[in-house]
Amino acid sequence: MDGKASDPFSSEAEQLPGAGVVGRLWLPKGLSGSVIKDWVDRRRKSIRPWASFVDQRKFSKPRNFGELCQRVVRNLNTFHSNYTFIFLGLILYCIISSPMLLIALGVFAGAFYIIHLKTLEKKLVVFGRELTQGHQLGLAGGVSFPVFWLAGAGTAVFWVLGATLAVIGSHAAFRELESSDIDELLMEPV
Repeated sequence: MDGKASDPFSSEAEQLPGAGVVGRLWLPKGLSGSVIKDWVDRRRKSIRPWASFVDQRKFSKPRNFGELCQRVVRNLNTFHSNYTFIFLGLILYCIISSPMLLIALGVFAGAFYIIHLKTLEKKLVVFGRELTQGHQLGLAGGVSFPVFWLAGAGTAVFWVLGATLAVIGSHAAFRELESSDIDELLMEPV
């Protein structure tokens, strides 16, 4: 990690593909801003219309457990992009609604940035071993762990997982299948 060529925070990083907010963020090796942008674009293109997604006329109680399982599998496949955005929205809501969690994330980002700046000046050596980026993230996490604990990050994680499971699970179970899905189910060999 010598020289400015490997510094993701330098002005040269803005000239990379996928520049902008995502391109200027530090990303792990093998994960560039363009990869994230491509992933988001694919999700946005495969998203089903929200009006169809929440159409109350398309919800009903499944007749039996077999139909419930078919609905869940088909709806997860059909609406996977919508479900992804619901999950991301719940994460964003959880972070914004908790000021302590925002502070904890700020402490983590600040600790990582300070550690990163120290490694740019000279290699960071602890107990005779050079710290890799993974070790640096671990050190930043260790430094910010008490703040995350005080902020209730564990509770937030389980709240997001529970809310996601409840919202997505109930939608997938009670949303009737599209007519094309029903035709496919009838034509499949047993």
